[in-house]
Parts: sequence; C-alpha cells; structure tokens
Amino acid sequence: MSPRRAVVLLSGGLDSSTCLLVARRDGCEVHALSFDYGQRHAVELERARALVERVGAAAHRIIRIDVPGPSASALTDRSVPVPRDQLGQDAIPITYVPARNTLFLAHAVAWGETLGAPDIYIGANALDYSGYPDCRPEFLEAFERAANLGTKAGVEGRLAFRIRAPLLRLTKAEIVALAAGLGLDFRLTSSCYDPRPDGRPCGGCDACLLREKGFREAGIEDPLLKY
Repeated sequence: MSPRRAVVLLSGGLDSSTCLLVARRDGCEVHALSFDYGQRHAVELERARALVERVGAAAHRIIRIDVPGPSASALTDRSVPVPRDQLGQDAIPITYVPARNTLFLAHAVAWGETLGAPDIYIGANALDYSGYPDCRPEFLEAFERAANLGTKAGVEGRLAFRIRAPLLRLTKAEIVALAAGLGLDFRLTSSCYDPRPDGRPCGGCDACLLREKGFREAGIEDPLLKY
C-alpha cells in the first residue's frame, strides 16, 4: 500500500522543519513547499534546501510569489526596521505579512489536489508566537472548510483535505524537545527575522526571543548561538 501523501509548508524555520519530521514520522510521503516572497530573511530558504537534502522528501518546490503591498510588513520592506525586544506586545506586530498563510495554504491545497495529497502540514503555533491572526486555530479550521468547499476533489469526495498543525498548542520548549526527539539538526534551521549578512541570528527580534526561550526552557543548547 502506498504511503499517504502530504504537502508540508517548509519555511526553513524551527517550527516548519519540525513539522516536516512529524509528517515523516506519521508515515507520509512528504512533498515540501517553500516560498520566496522577497523576505529579508531569505537565508531560511537555504536552510530549507539543506534540510530536505539531509532528511529527504519526494519533492521540494520553492515558489516565487509577489506579495501585494510589500511595504506593509517589515519582513518585505527593508526600509522598515524589525522591532527588537518587544515580545509580548498586544498589537499585531509590523512583521505580520498580509494574508501570508492564506496564500501559502492556497498553494499547498492546489498542489495537494494535483498530487492526491489530502494532508497539509503547517507549523502554526498559537501559544508561544507573535500574535499573527493567521496562526489561530479558528483560521485554520475555516481554511480547511474552504479547501473542501472550493476544490473539485473536495466537492466530488475524492479528497478530504485536512489542515494539520501538530505544533498548534505546544509551547516553544515542547517544540524544541519534540524536534530533538525526532533528530532535527537545529543548525539546518533559521528563525531570525533580520539575520546578519553571514546568516547568524540578530538575537533581538520576536522570532529570536521565542527561539531562545524555547531552548532555555527545554534545557537544550541552541547550536546557532555558538557561531
């Protein structure tokens, strides 16, 4: 019997890399999907390539997309500084990219429909995260319904799309521990929103602070901090 196919959204960050290993652990035939959307932290795509080369996948696609209004986010407008040391603010941060997960998931479902892959893995987290609205369970549940209502395979009953977010309700420490247990080489990941020219993390953005918190609470040393 052929393994169940899955599309895994792979940014190259800690969470999505862990998701890829979870999908493999679940016995899926993994089809990894990454996006070049003009992000200032494009080093994450290099890490995504390296991870796939290390652990393997049935396919890995990197799609170039032009996000509408790149000036709306610090991640796509290099003239807008990435906030430092502001973790825990109530407002949605300037690093939010408009409808990013909607765009990513739509591509994943389209590819999944052509592959016959009903499972879409995403590394969304709703506990230790920056407060992005498209990481909430309500959004993921609504998108799953939309995927099944708006695709031929879903309407005809050939596929029942499922948006799988195995890290959704885990703390960052639990994610780090899970990744370690699955054998993730943390050197093949990048979490920083504003890395230095050599790819090293800045240490002060939301993503860096959350990563540091996770490794510290998990009692595991982050190899990226050695360089």
